[in-house]
Amino acid sequence: MSFSNISFILHKPQLSENIGSSARAIKNFNFKKLIVIDPRPVFPNDKILATSVGAKEIIKKTKVYNNLERAVNKFDYLIATTSRFRNKNIKHITLNDLNKINFNKKIGFIFGSEASGLSNNEISYANCTLQIPTNPKFKSINLSHSIIIIAQVVSCIIKLKKTRYSRSKKIKFANKKDLQGMVNLCINNLENRNFFKPIEKKPIMLENLRSIFYKMELSEKEIRILSSVFAGLSKKNVH
Repeated sequence: MSFSNISFILHKPQLSENIGSSARAIKNFNFKKLIVIDPRPVFPNDKILATSVGAKEIIKKTKVYNNLERAVNKFDYLIATTSRFRNKNIKHITLNDLNKINFNKKIGFIFGSEASGLSNNEISYANCTLQIPTNPKFKSINLSHSIIIIAQVVSCIIKLKKTRYSRSKKIKFANKKDLQGMVNLCINNLENRNFFKPIEKKPIMLENLRSIFYKMELSEKEIRILSSVFAGLSKKNVH
């Protein structure tokens, strides 16, 4: 298990203070990787650096992306944080369930914007959702506070090495980039067959389709098999 395998992903953060505080929070527990997607304030700026206090090096090394798909394509497993239960067919976990996660993989924790959190579309990229237990009448938690709670729990798990995995080393799990390639191949073939009808339902159909694949833990071999299947389906029948 390694602290370097863990990244904290801020999706469309709105306040400079929260970005800086988030960097400080992850450094408190020995993490170093922060990713920012389409931030509202200019990144970096003086306020971000000031509120990061002793974590300025994390801000300087933070990777910035324009969209979520590009940001997550090298991860093995993604956990979306949410303050509310989603009525979707996706695995929901608690803080206690984090000790079942294989932190030898490249893991990303995704946090939504302060105003609206993560949408169902953004959650469709994740393997599961995580809800921090709070007062049911007051569930809203500051962004950096959410991060520091999760960072502390994960830090303890890694240090104590509570979970050991004995899966075959011959099995190589696909990263999100490989998965995205397969999903895009599937979507392109479906579009060529005019599958997405009526057109106004296409966004939710894409969201549901992506969610099916993204919550799986597919191996590289399984990705190749499915890609071959989707490629084969795109070929015209010869009589």
